[in-house]
Amino acid sequence: MTGLIATSVVRGSQQGDSHGGVFLIDLKDQKVEQKLDWNTMAIDWRGRGADRGLRGIAIHNETLFIAASDELYAYNPDFSFKRSWRNQYLKHCHEIVVYQNQIFLTSTGFDSILVFDIEKEKFHWGLYVETEGYQFTGSAFDPGNDDGPLMLNKLHINSVTANDNGLYFAGLKTGGLLHFNGKRVNMSATLPPGTHNAQPYQNGVLFNDTNANMVRYASRDAAEDRAFRVPSLPDRHITGQNLDDSSIARASFGRGLCIVKEGLIATGSSPSTVALHDLKSRETVLQVTLSTDIRNAIHGLEVWNF
Repeated sequence: MTGLIATSVVRGSQQGDSHGGVFLIDLKDQKVEQKLDWNTMAIDWRGRGADRGLRGIAIHNETLFIAASDELYAYNPDFSFKRSWRNQYLKHCHEIVVYQNQIFLTSTGFDSILVFDIEKEKFHWGLYVETEGYQFTGSAFDPGNDDGPLMLNKLHINSVTANDNGLYFAGLKTGGLLHFNGKRVNMSATLPPGTHNAQPYQNGVLFNDTNANMVRYASRDAAEDRAFRVPSLPDRHITGQNLDDSSIARASFGRGLCIVKEGLIATGSSPSTVALHDLKSRETVLQVTLSTDIRNAIHGLEVWNF
């Protein structure tokens, strides 16, 4: 089946409840199949999404990698479990990406990017990011040692991209898409506060403008800019309202983004909905709702070709 794989987080769920899962979405028939239901007591329940749910997705050869808050899991294409890895500097992980046999993970709690070597099955490198105003510094550290950064979560780094041009990452409080060229961290593109899934694309940057309930492509050529409204369900169709004690779950919370093919992107939102947007026609061409529960939000998205 060619389609999408999505992870979800149930924001504000209670102990004993499901707090996320993994879903396959058949784009042709618009069918959804849940493959994993995430329900464990060994999580931190304090604030925001905390440790709830499954996060970023990366696919390498015949292995599916999925991140939880503080653990990286490996599955076979049939979703049978292979193994998992923890690291003391991985906390509140959001997005992950694979590049040249390495997995790059956002360690949101530690304001860091961690790198996991797939062949050696080891976390072997980390980049800790600090800021004073709009000046950023990146300090490399060994995640196998005890002299790494403190867990401060000042920048809330939630997206990462690695390619031949370097390392790109962004967060709720970075002010934009940052670029690490191996020596320095510089601002690649300014972004509004509260963004998710920021990544370089063509002549600009794709991102979820979460605070504005929009998905945007911002280009260096303003004529190429694109904006799509995050899907919303009629209030009468939304369930789970007034069940979130933390009062953080809201409709049209945009998070999750992947490139399906050139000019076509998939994005996620809450209640768990996936939409396809055509950058050329400027139209939303497909919308699939996985859940009407306002607490259930898409987190990770990736193309699925198995």
